[in-house]
Amino acid sequence: MEQFGDLVQWIGIAVFALSGALAAARKGMDPFGFILLATVTAIGGGTLRDLVLSVPVFWLRAPSSLLICAAVGLLTYFIGLRKPGHIGALGRQTLLVWADAVGLAIFTILGAAKALAFGAHPITAIALGVMTGGFGGIFRDILAGEPPLVLHREIYVTASLAGAAIFVAVYNIGMPIQFAGALGMASCFVLRGMAIRYNWSLKPFPTDE
Repeated sequence: MEQFGDLVQWIGIAVFALSGALAAARKGMDPFGFILLATVTAIGGGTLRDLVLSVPVFWLRAPSSLLICAAVGLLTYFIGLRKPGHIGALGRQTLLVWADAVGLAIFTILGAAKALAFGAHPITAIALGVMTGGFGGIFRDILAGEPPLVLHREIYVTASLAGAAIFVAVYNIGMPIQFAGALGMASCFVLRGMAIRYNWSLKPFPTDE
């Protein structure tokens, strides 16, 4: 099965790393904190996916992924030093969630595609796509001491699930993987973006609080 090019993965790594670095800025971390959150966010979901698939973890053979994370983390830190408070403000506001939305769309589809490539059932591939797209952000938010975005009322996992399902369905009817992947990414990003813009959410379970 033909895989997406490295360029798409590198873009996803860079964008997810940026969301991790912005979270570090919001918490006032040192340079190593920036690198750590950038790296964990960018490679966390893919690492978990590869462990579940029992295949070599992708960044062990491609150290360029780690270099991108470190570069994004340090660049964000030093830009923040030149404009104190500015990067932290961005981390508190929309740039973090939009960077996360882009990374979610890219890694959801890359995760599902890799699962299919290694013989996973389509339903399993969808689940692994959601895992790949969402768990890096979960690790980031836990380390930053924040409630994970996936648990917010805004639509998040639903967007990832929709994108992965569309990708797998379109690919399985014989469409080229590039077309199926682009459609899946667009669907995930648009749904997540609309949820951010209009505060869409699923109805929460009622509590007594």
